[in-house]
Amino acid sequence: MASIMTNASAMTALQSLNSTNKQLSITQGRISTGYRVAAAEDNAAYWSIATTMRSDNDALSTVKDALGLGAATIDVAYTGMNNAIDVTKEIKDKLVAARQPGVDRTKVQSEIKELQNQLKSVADSSVFSGENWLSVDSSQANYNPNKSIVASFSRTGGQVSIGTISVDLTSTKLIDSNDQSGILDSQDTTANGNVNYSILSLDISGLTDTNNDLQDLQQMISSVDDGIGKMTTAASSLGAVKQRTSMQKDFVSSLMNAITTGIGTLVDADMNEESTKLQALQVQQQLGIQSLSIANQNSQQILSLFK
Repeated sequence: MASIMTNASAMTALQSLNSTNKQLSITQGRISTGYRVAAAEDNAAYWSIATTMRSDNDALSTVKDALGLGAATIDVAYTGMNNAIDVTKEIKDKLVAARQPGVDRTKVQSEIKELQNQLKSVADSSVFSGENWLSVDSSQANYNPNKSIVASFSRTGGQVSIGTISVDLTSTKLIDSNDQSGILDSQDTTANGNVNYSILSLDISGLTDTNNDLQDLQQMISSVDDGIGKMTTAASSLGAVKQRTSMQKDFVSSLMNAITTGIGTLVDADMNEESTKLQALQVQQQLGIQSLSIANQNSQQILSLFK
């Protein structure tokens, strides 16, 4: 039935054209943004997951920075420890040389004194970002021998947890200005002379070639050798933590890449598919416009009946 009140063909053509235009707008949005899910209205579930994962990835980026800072702090302490071992070895060599009868121990002591000053300088200058793990003061209110480095960020069942790598300074500190409990300043007493000394304070200038003095000198050599052993163990511990920190940093980088890839799988648009769809929709749009134009001509044809 031909009617001037209701053009069913035009209405159908218009509805089809509107549907095509809507799909075309969605496809053009995906191509321009690169996202298949750019907002919650596109896919609420995927958008929510992607938003949470992006937030976690930002947290992992902070963890990576913290690991870099921690690794630098460990590296400074490790470098200082190795240098202290080398200097202490020289002190041991001087003491062994002083064991020989007839040696001018006053001159040897002057060399040892400079090495002792160098040891203190090494410990005091091993600082990074305000942190010194070799020379400490345990009397300070904010002192904590257990140092923690942020190492991981994880989310399980909605609960967030932070993982850390711990370093115990009790066995690695060289100097403690509070109670002399470091490796270099810990006190010992000679068996015969009853003299208190440490690696940093030992003085052989007053020792003679008597058996008692030679025994005390031998005791000092043993103490220095024991200190070298403790520093070697401490350096090994710092080296192990340094290696673990480096491995964790690499893992966090790989994890961030994996999460980014996972997010892309959820929300990124397939540009090949979208470009193909765009061309098809553009053709459909042109055909829809022509169909609507033809449908609107039906009303004009009714006028010819009255001529």
